Amino acid sequence: MHPNAQTVMSGFQAFAEGDMATMAGLFAEDAIWHVAGRSKWSGDYTGPQSIVQYMSGVAAEANFVNQPHAILADDDHVVVLIKTSANRNGKNLDGNTVYVVHVSDGKMTESWAIPGDQYAQDEFWAD
Repeated sequence: MHPNAQTVMSGFQAFAEGDMATMAGLFAEDAIWHVAGRSKWSGDYTGPQSIVQYMSGVAAEANFVNQPHAILADDDHVVVLIKTSANRNGKNLDGNTVYVVHVSDGKMTESWAIPGDQYAQDEFWAD
């Protein structure tokens, strides 16, 4: 596995285990995490602490299962195709998400989470 792919997959594993300290260590100090859509979680999160607060928040609100089924990596980028299942407050979300991640010197520097169905994603997070 390409080293950049390993970095990103370590992040998915840390998220699944609730290990936010490991997660924070995988991001560059000026990293940006972009979340598409119009939900309360949409927007840009800058820096490891902000990104980990976002991830901790979504994990606290919903039970996620992320199943990667393809990983493409080179010396600058990682693309991960994920099957995502989640539930919260009686709502279920099942769909595909594409993660595009820039990696430099073994740290994630910029990431985009792009759901296959943005409307379903926004509705899932609506209260």
